[in-house]
Amino acid sequence: MAAVSIKGVQKYFGTTHVIRGVDVEIADGEFTVLVGPSGCGKSTLLRMIAGLEEIGQGEISIGGKVINTMQPKERDIAMVFQNYALYPHMKVRDNMAFSMLLAKRSKAEIAERVAKAAGILGLTELLDRYPRQLSGGQRQRVAMGRCIVRDPQVFLFDEPLSNLDAKLRVAMRTELKELHQRLRTTSIYVTHDQIEAMTMADQIVVMHDGIVEQRGRPLELYDNPANIFVAGFIGSPAMNFLTGTLRRSGEGASVELAGGARIPAPRGAAGAEGQKVVYGVRPEHLAIAPGNGLPAHVVVVEPTGADTQVFARIGGSEITAVFRERHAFKAGETISLAPDPAHAHLFDAESGKTLMQ
Repeated sequence: MAAVSIKGVQKYFGTTHVIRGVDVEIADGEFTVLVGPSGCGKSTLLRMIAGLEEIGQGEISIGGKVINTMQPKERDIAMVFQNYALYPHMKVRDNMAFSMLLAKRSKAEIAERVAKAAGILGLTELLDRYPRQLSGGQRQRVAMGRCIVRDPQVFLFDEPLSNLDAKLRVAMRTELKELHQRLRTTSIYVTHDQIEAMTMADQIVVMHDGIVEQRGRPLELYDNPANIFVAGFIGSPAMNFLTGTLRRSGEGASVELAGGARIPAPRGAAGAEGQKVVYGVRPEHLAIAPGNGLPAHVVVVEPTGADTQVFARIGGSEITAVFRERHAFKAGETISLAPDPAHAHLFDAESGKTLMQ
């Protein structure tokens, strides 16, 4: 078993508190993604798991064994770095075999493991090349192959795709997910790209300013964000936010926006009469509603082929709408947009926490 348990972990750099009491449970064989903006502490947490940073307070265990004081080589982990970290003077075969040579494994075992990993990653025809003779995607596969031959309990990935171009990044994302489905090795992956997190993870851990804002399955976070930060970070384009005041009348409720317009409150939302709130709606949940919506002044229209993104302003707020059908909107035009209350969200304006029950 290679479950990873992170309990009450904290970390200081001088007087700066960078990790502030993180608790995360990662099941055996699970692919967990740590995601958040730059400086949120996700890479620091990964390095603490790897043993490259000391743990200030708290406890990290792998397979039920506390690893706080273990040396990195004793932790039975393998790490894939952002910059590949390949030895330029060694061929692919030797790069992949190097850790096993240091461990004094037999030549037969090394050859068998390298051949198996190369077969999994499609590197068999490249084993006698040098890193300089490979593309970026091939180098990243070599870096992963070097980890696979070690057969570790846990894979650690530190933004491994960030140096690749957009098309290759998508292809490698698919390869990584397929690799995990084949090996079922516990994996912890760090990225600032929430699309990578959504498409690859079994579990997403959203971090911000050294704390865990929310964790759960990708669609759980997308559909039920715990606060404004998670709602705005998960999803592309990001969720739209409109500030207003909650109004209740009998069993009904609405949100009065700054300009006086009212929209139905999301179904099941809590909150008291007169409470300052933030109304959230995703771009795909806005619909054209002539004469029955909010007046939105079109700023930019971006047709992507599959859909059309419209950037507009409602009052003083900038919003984005996404339509599957094609529209001939023009900048400067005013259109009427209506949010779908069945898919809208409501947050407390002061705390940022969800009011959805």
